[in-house]
Amino acid sequence: MCTKSSLSADGTSGAKKPMNLLVTLNAAYIPPLTVMLSSLLHTNPDRKIDLYLLHSSLTQADLNRIRAVLEESRCTLYPIKADSSLLAGAPVTDRYPQEMYYRIFAARYLPVQLDRVLYLDPDMVINGPLDELYETPLDGWLFAAASHLGRFFSAVNRRRLELGRDSTYINSGVMLFHLERLRREQDEAAVFHYIETNKDKLLLPDQDIISSLYEGNILPLDPFLYNMTEKLFALRPRSEAWLNLDWVRKHSLIIHYCGRNKPWKENYVGALGVFYREAATLLENKHSPKNPIHG
Repeated sequence: MCTKSSLSADGTSGAKKPMNLLVTLNAAYIPPLTVMLSSLLHTNPDRKIDLYLLHSSLTQADLNRIRAVLEESRCTLYPIKADSSLLAGAPVTDRYPQEMYYRIFAARYLPVQLDRVLYLDPDMVINGPLDELYETPLDGWLFAAASHLGRFFSAVNRRRLELGRDSTYINSGVMLFHLERLRREQDEAAVFHYIETNKDKLLLPDQDIISSLYEGNILPLDPFLYNMTEKLFALRPRSEAWLNLDWVRKHSLIIHYCGRNKPWKENYVGALGVFYREAATLLENKHSPKNPIHG
């Protein structure tokens, strides 16, 4: 794919704006992040990318490991340190660390000139160009995101969180943010209040919060294209994608290894790990042994 020129606001020809991406993580997720970034650069080779890394504990050595993957690419890293004290009372676990909440406050931390940002979890593989997803019209919406659950579990989550019948319980791993509108309308105090008053029922904390507080303001995305998971692959027999790796390879632009089932762990069970292994091999083959990624 080649970068195309576009018209600027005054109608003159100008360079295409960078794609703004956001990732939040701690050091434990740097190895899968490097694989994700390598796959992103491989499938979006001519796209200029500004990568904002929101964290509270990464060291300079951690950041250097990430920068090493971005060398000789059109991607620029912008680390941003979050104030961890703001969420000192929020429920966390090893699986759901504090960093998962940071994406909710993207409008607070990201530069004010950004009008949108695409959030990506580090535990995924990018399998194709992201331009169409990134440029999704957000008129009237705060976010765009996908749900990867079937009807039963979607209904369970709606009842658990007291959501409306037609609401969407989203997976927060892939989210497009309308930053301009969030700056005007987001009530951060309401987020902290929701966390405090619902601590006992937050099972998947960040996406529970987003699905509840922004009900009716989330544009649904196609999960088969933008958030393919093992659950979708194995549990949707009426879909063309059901147990069809060729379909996934041709159509799914983002493959997400959400939950406990991770392809870099010994106990991984699933078919989509083939894409992670390919991306990890690509990273190892491209990277100089003099500057190891995984340390």
